[in-house]
Amino acid sequence: MPINAWSIEHVRSAEAATMATLPDGELMQRAARGLAHVVAARLRDIEAPRVVVLAGPGGNGGDALFAAAFLADGSVSVADAEDAADADAADSDGTVSVAAVLLTSNSHAPALAAARAAGVVLHEARSDSDDEAVQRALAAVSEADVVVDGITGIGGRPGLAEGFPVAWRLVQAIPDDAYVMAVDLPSGTDPAGERTVSDCVFADETVTFGVCKPVHVLAGGPACGLLTVVDIGLDDPGEPVAARLEHDDVADLWPVPGPADDKYTRGVLGIVAGGDRYTGAAVLSVTAAVSAGAGMVRYVGPSAATDLVRASVPEAVHGVGRVQAWLVGSGLEALEDGDQGEEQRAQLDAARAALDSAEPCVVDAGGLDLLDGPRPHAGARTLLTPHAGELARLLSRLEGADVDAVDAEAVRAAPIEHARRAATALHATVLLKGSTTYVVPPVDALPVYAQADGPAWLGTAGSGDVLAGLAGTLLAGGLDPLRAGALAALVHGLAGHEANPGGPVRALDVAHAIPRVVAHTLRRAQR
Repeated sequence: MPINAWSIEHVRSAEAATMATLPDGELMQRAARGLAHVVAARLRDIEAPRVVVLAGPGGNGGDALFAAAFLADGSVSVADAEDAADADAADSDGTVSVAAVLLTSNSHAPALAAARAAGVVLHEARSDSDDEAVQRALAAVSEADVVVDGITGIGGRPGLAEGFPVAWRLVQAIPDDAYVMAVDLPSGTDPAGERTVSDCVFADETVTFGVCKPVHVLAGGPACGLLTVVDIGLDDPGEPVAARLEHDDVADLWPVPGPADDKYTRGVLGIVAGGDRYTGAAVLSVTAAVSAGAGMVRYVGPSAATDLVRASVPEAVHGVGRVQAWLVGSGLEALEDGDQGEEQRAQLDAARAALDSAEPCVVDAGGLDLLDGPRPHAGARTLLTPHAGELARLLSRLEGADVDAVDAEAVRAAPIEHARRAATALHATVLLKGSTTYVVPPVDALPVYAQADGPAWLGTAGSGDVLAGLAGTLLAGGLDPLRAGALAALVHGLAGHEANPGGPVRALDVAHAIPRVVAHTLRRAQR
């Protein structure tokens, strides 16, 4: 099953509904005790561990302070964690030093009282605290083995440096070898997962309660580290707004042929790609498509690219014909009429015919330049696969002179917002490529998918052509654009690891690794 996440509004409603059935404060006690158990488990191998809690205002700071109290008074102990893990060889003797840094004069009162009664060492580092108090807090943080981040919660705003300057100083003082555990979300990240920020906590682990929130799978995902969900008995929060596929989802979604299938029923993909300048795009996208298991691939392109495809992918057929889906645009050059030769005009005619057809279509790179609005055939399923720069140019062209020009940095700062604008304008699903790939549908009723499965080495020329061929095969195999995009991004990332674990990869090697990755995930599911 995918990792699903629910909107902040839905989570708050579910919390309120659950709290109405429980004694006052019970839900927070469940969350804090669960948090304390996770912290204790992480202390197992640390001798005489030192824990420092950074406690901000509201319920998030309250969870952190109650957890500190449970650890300090022994209600939750490292010994309990050792017993639960059957860890006879744990280094910790159960003695835990617990301190808390109060970042506000509006700390959760019952939690603060519990922490004080339990003997938690309290420091103050508010915006109005004197420098001596702040220095004591900084010293405590600099000596911590584990830091619990309870600065802001799901009601917070992106960024710490401006709104919480003292807290930001404390975050920067955390030792490199300390284990950082965020409460509900890393402070400073965008709870809605829409914006990327740099002045936030980057946690080794995030402990959230009840269900995942958008930040955990969208733009804040890289800051969350390991994600641990503590069950606190929340009511059903409704439909998820964000999701991330896991490795085991490949077997559930991949179009595996049956004994009665042939090359036509498995899905024929037409590819209009490559040109005289970008001949490699044709080879890479066609190779990826046949490696992903397309029943047949029809290639349409100029003679230079065609000759390369014939030599490297002999199973491909050439010329326009009946297909179940199209891939248009990888390496395509949409030149002005006066600059086109006969072969280029024929290829562009084929590309425009594909876009005008009713068949599902992946539109990549140069194919995006052929779109001025939604595809003319109502209901034609469409998956766009731009990177940040291509999406910026597409939006600037679509939205015209009345809207400020969009640049790639703006797209990277708010990737989902910009992808959603293009999805709405073109009635298409948008797969925005990057270190985290977002797949954004044109309607709000469907979740946004986010995948961050590939190595950084995957950011190399031709990698996007491989992804487009992979996605096209999944569309031809019958998947809808949203799941085809998410599944393609997942398998593409796994193939990047498979191509050369821990080292540089060539795009062609990624394409060749696809069959091994798919076969491995299918075998894993069978086991």
